[in-house]
Amino acid sequence: MTNIILAVTTWITHIIAALSYPGVALLMAIESAAIPLPSEVIMPFAGFLASTGRFSLLALALAGAIGSTVGSLVTYYIGYHGGNAWAKRYERAVHVSKGELGFTEKFFKRFPHSSTLIGRVLPVVRTFISIPAGIAKVPIGRFLTYAFIGSFVWSYFLAFLGKKLGDNWDTLGKYFHKLDAVIVFIIVIAVGWWIWKHFLQAKRA
Repeated sequence: MTNIILAVTTWITHIIAALSYPGVALLMAIESAAIPLPSEVIMPFAGFLASTGRFSLLALALAGAIGSTVGSLVTYYIGYHGGNAWAKRYERAVHVSKGELGFTEKFFKRFPHSSTLIGRVLPVVRTFISIPAGIAKVPIGRFLTYAFIGSFVWSYFLAFLGKKLGDNWDTLGKYFHKLDAVIVFIIVIAVGWWIWKHFLQAKRA
């Protein structure tokens, strides 16, 4: 399990290091298409590199927002053209839990006009909010505007955290080194829970 986590993280960091801003946009597009790829790894690592002067924080947020908006169009059109039938089929294909999609649908109904904007800055909801937006046939112009603004805020926030970590690495690095085992343990538990929730439960069902 640890090897899988390290492999995914290494792949993400290599893509960003090799492709720069387009790599960030590509990875965020994949994440926003509801394919499991954590933005919580993508943007903080890019922000960490910004502390070295390689990237601009503003440009990273723009790249993340553009990628996220493009990726969200995939799930938006799945909902728009296919409705609930396609959404359920897509749900099975990427192992989205019924609980996650159900919660997102309730969130959309609670905030029908601002759900895309607010949802894009909330974990879990941000990934799937495009599906009910598409089903409800939210006008594409409004959807894109809200998706971009929300994604920009989310991307900037995560990149900013990564940059602050990089700026203070000399001070904080020794403490993180001592916590390596704890951090790996927490990540393994989290990923194990995700696999159980999305794959084993679905298989039993």
